[in-house]
Amino acid sequence: MDYVSALLPPAVMAVFFIGVIRVIVKTQGGTQKTKEDAAVDAALARAESVRQTSSATAKADD
Repeated sequence: MDYVSALLPPAVMAVFFIGVIRVIVKTQGGTQKTKEDAAVDAALARAESVRQTSSATAKADD
């Protein structure tokens, strides 16, 4: 019975891991993909504009 108790935790972890991967794969794309991509693009654009603004401010201070 020691082998059962030794194999149970890795088996449970493997099943859990497979479940997580399946959820990740299923939630990629779909009807919300365009909306999610647009949100990421907007966030990246905001971050880039903040970086450029702070860079321009730092050069003006010199």
